[in-house]
Amino acid sequence: MVYLTHIKKWLKTLSDKLPYKLTRTYRRYNKYFWIFVVSFTALILLFSGIRWAQDFLGSRLPPVTPHPMLKTIPTESTDPPYNLRTPGKIELGKMLFFEPRLSVSGNVSCQTCHILSAGGADHHRISPAQQGATHNRNTPTVYNSTFVSRKFWDGRAQSLEDQLLHPLTSHNEMNLNSPIVLSRIRDSGYLPWFEAAFPGEDHPLSAENIAKAIAAFERTLITPGDRFDQYINGNYRILNQQELDGLALFQKSNCVSCHFGPMLGGETFMEFSYHKTTTDRGRGDLPGHEGEENVFRVAPLRNVGLTFPYFHDGSADTLEEAVASMLHDQLKRPFTNEEVASIVAFLHTLTGPLPEIPHPALPREVTRIRE
Repeated sequence: MVYLTHIKKWLKTLSDKLPYKLTRTYRRYNKYFWIFVVSFTALILLFSGIRWAQDFLGSRLPPVTPHPMLKTIPTESTDPPYNLRTPGKIELGKMLFFEPRLSVSGNVSCQTCHILSAGGADHHRISPAQQGATHNRNTPTVYNSTFVSRKFWDGRAQSLEDQLLHPLTSHNEMNLNSPIVLSRIRDSGYLPWFEAAFPGEDHPLSAENIAKAIAAFERTLITPGDRFDQYINGNYRILNQQELDGLALFQKSNCVSCHFGPMLGGETFMEFSYHKTTTDRGRGDLPGHEGEENVFRVAPLRNVGLTFPYFHDGSADTLEEAVASMLHDQLKRPFTNEEVASIVAFLHTLTGPLPEIPHPALPREVTRIRE
């Protein structure tokens, strides 16, 4: 090595200038010196190699192996064959999503309860409805709803189109069945948009096509690429130790038996023992499901840090309260505050980047609304 050669030359020059006794001492211990230099250099190289190996392997081996039932969010949603997306249909659906004239009062839109800048929910325990009424359950997020096979807390709808028709036609919500609503939409200048989005149909402006257009837009409201997705994809340094501890505890506690798949939930139903005193019977209120009292859909956990309050009745104000309640009442064992905090930290890694959706310009052909 070059630097060793330089050292040797310097020592040789130094020894020539030293008194005889010192020179003799230097020569006596010269070999030991070189043994030390070589050994020290070898140790430096060894420890450097170990550190490099740790960094190399640490970036390729997960500190906590993700459970195989936990999946990443797809980067694209799939259209049903009866409602293929087109740019015109998506844009129409976007306008209708923000359109308050879809409601009989003219004041309520989808955006009223599913605020896109607030995680797709409205942060009310129970959302207000038409004419001073209220809904009977907490509003779920609209983000990634295309990946949830069971819509609503009781799972009564299995497609976005079917799900959308419920609030659109419900008397307490949009009440699209009222004849003035479709006339109002037509008078506002939407007919050319419907004709372009649903070509060849004799009556393109209908409640069913309104649901299809909004569903086409909602299928673009997805949030792939959160930190947990990146972790599953191999970026093992993106989670801190508390988040890793939360993931490990989440899996060890068998939370994945209910919260699995790309949405970490939304596919199954479970009895919600935390609120057996509620008057909401869950799936027990659906025809043919009378034996499923207090059974509700398992909540999806993507973006759960943004969608407070929690549970079907909005009774848990914070994520810490919701996690502590579920751990205590569902798993039936005590958990420490540190354990709750670690699971909450992990759940925050499920928050994905929200798409920027500016408020669209809405058609307004006439200023008078027919009543």
